[in-house]
Formats: sequence, C-alpha cells, structure tokens
Amino acid sequence: MDILIINGPNINLLGKREPDIYGNQSFDAYFEILQRQYPEVSLRTFQSNHEGALIDKIHEVGFDIDGIILNAGAYTHTSIALHDALRAVPTTAIEVHISNVHTREDFRHKSMISAACKGVICGFGLDSYRLAIEALIRK
Repeated sequence: MDILIINGPNINLLGKREPDIYGNQSFDAYFEILQRQYPEVSLRTFQSNHEGALIDKIHEVGFDIDGIILNAGAYTHTSIALHDALRAVPTTAIEVHISNVHTREDFRHKSMISAACKGVICGFGLDSYRLAIEALIRK
C-alpha cells in the first residue's frame, strides 16, 4: 500500500506553533513513528504553504497511489481548487485535522474539501493521521 500525507500551510511549524492547540511534537518526529508503526505501508509526506503546490502534488500522485491523507490547514475552508483537484483523481482521500475544528472559530466549521474525501478525521491530535492510515488500510 502506498499512501501520501499532504500537509498544507503552517504544518511545518508543528511543535512550535500554538502548542496548546497543536501540541509540542513536530510532524517530522511523528512521521518517523508512523513509519515504524506501519512498515508494510509505503508512507511518504509532502508539505507546502502554497495552494498551487498542493494541487500539483495531488495531480502528480493521484492516479498512481492507494490513498492521500490531506491536512489542508486553512485552505480547508477556502479552496474550491483543492476540492476540484481531489475530484479529478481516482485515489481515495481522507481529510485530517489535528484540532477539533468544530470547537474553534466559526470560519473553521465549513470545509470546502470534505465532499471530495471519503471521510474526515479531526480532533485527535497527531493521532488523526494514524486513524486515517488505518481507514485507508481497511478501505
């Protein structure tokens, strides 16, 4: 199984950015744990703060891999283009959020990408990624 985790804006600052919301661990450190937990899965990661780069990556891999786990960050709430990119490729996508977006500011309650994803996982901290991997393995 081949899974790509795509992270959007500011995810590169995990461990430093608002630790009361996002925790103290970097994504890179957590990713190493995931790789050890799932040696049978080819896990890759891509991060960009630029919407176009996220779209380009979805186009690049979306015809060839088994699943995409997408934490689009703030683009979740604004990007019809990401929604369309996910719809344009046949791979299964799961939307992930570290925090429970529904307990936060009102503008975070609406996702533009959820309808293009098989499911949404939010509010379990970095463990949201593990839950998405489990969902893709069982799909």
